[in-house]
Amino acid sequence: MADIDDRWYRRGPDGRREKTERHGQGARWLVRWRDPQGRQRKKSFKRKAEAESYAASLEHGLRSGSYIAPDAGRVSVGEWATRWLDGQAHLAPSTLARYRDVIETHIVPRWGSVHLSSITHADVQTWISGLVGRLASTSVAKVHRVFSLMLAWAVRDARLARNPAEGVRLPRPEQPEHRYLDHDQVAALAERCGDHGVVVRFLAYTGLRWGELAALTVGRVDLRRRRVLVAESVTEVGGRLVWGSPKTHERRSVPLPRFLAEELRPRVEGRRADALVFPSPRGDVLRVRNFRRRVFDAAVREVGPEGFHPHELRHTAASLAIASGADVKIVQQMLGHKTATMTLDLYGHLFPDRLNDIADRMDQIVCAPDVPRE
Repeated sequence: MADIDDRWYRRGPDGRREKTERHGQGARWLVRWRDPQGRQRKKSFKRKAEAESYAASLEHGLRSGSYIAPDAGRVSVGEWATRWLDGQAHLAPSTLARYRDVIETHIVPRWGSVHLSSITHADVQTWISGLVGRLASTSVAKVHRVFSLMLAWAVRDARLARNPAEGVRLPRPEQPEHRYLDHDQVAALAERCGDHGVVVRFLAYTGLRWGELAALTVGRVDLRRRRVLVAESVTEVGGRLVWGSPKTHERRSVPLPRFLAEELRPRVEGRRADALVFPSPRGDVLRVRNFRRRVFDAAVREVGPEGFHPHELRHTAASLAIASGADVKIVQQMLGHKTATMTLDLYGHLFPDRLNDIADRMDQIVCAPDVPRE
C-alpha cells in the first residue's frame, strides 16, 4: 500500500504530527510504499495532487503485477544497447552485425546518454521524422525497428511501463525497383562469365541466395530427382566466414531444370558428399566480392544491365518461374520466403491478371443449358 505524508509535519513522541520549518521551495508531499521485494521506497512531490496520482498508479501496479520501480529506467540507452546486443546470440551473425551498425551509426549518437525512463513517444517521433529525407524509407524503418526492439526488451525487463517507440509513424515504404532478365539476357551474361557461367544460370533458375549457393554441397544435390536441398548458408561478416542455417532457418527443396541438372553432373558425380558444388579457384568458399571483381562485374559491363548485382538473379528466378506458370505457393517455396504474403508483396505485380478469366468461367456455368433459369 502507498501512504502520503505532508513533509511540513513530523511525528512527535506522542504520535501527534508536529509542524516543522519548511526549507526553501522544495518538495512537500512524500509517497511511501514497499515494492514487491519488500523494500521500503519513497518519492517526493511539490503538490498533493501529483502525489495522489502517483500513489494511485502505484496501487494499480502493485495489485496488477505491472509495477515498475522508479529507478528501473535510469539506465542509459548506450548501456542498454550493449546489454541488448549481448542477449541476441540467437540471431544470425549477419543480422547481428546489421543491428550493431544501426546502433552505432544512428541510435547511440542521438540517445546514448539518455535514460530509458526519459524517452517519450513525441521525442522518438521527432527523431524518426528527422531521418526522413536523409535515409531511404526502408532504412528509416530498419532504424526504428532496432530501437523499438531494444525498448520492448526494456518493457519485458520491467524497466519501462510501455514502449515509447510503438505507434510512431514511418514514411511510406518505397516500392522496390527490381530488375529482371529474360532467358536470352541470362544466356548472354552466363556466356560472358566463361567457366563461371554455370553460377549465373544456377542463380537465375533456382533463386538461391548467394550464401546458400556458396554453402551447397554435393550430398545435397539429387540429379535423379532434379532437386537441391537448401539446408545451410555461409555469410561473410567482417571478412570472416560464418556458417549457419538459411535465412528462415528452414530447409527447402528447390527444383532443377533438366539442362541445369546435366550441367551440374560433372560437379557432382564421383565427388565426396561434403565437397562444395561451387568452390573458388583455390577450392575454398566462393565469396561474392571476389566473384564480382574477377568475373561478374566485367561481364555486366559488356552485356548489362548497368550495375546489375548477383542478388538480382534471385529476382530473375522469381520472374522466370511466374512467367512459366508457377503459382504463388510454388514461388514461395522455391525462394524460401516465410509467407506467401511476402512473395506477393515482392512479386505480386508479375502474376497475370486473371480476374476476367474467373468472370468468364462463372458466366459459362450460369449460362449452361442445365442450369435452371427464372
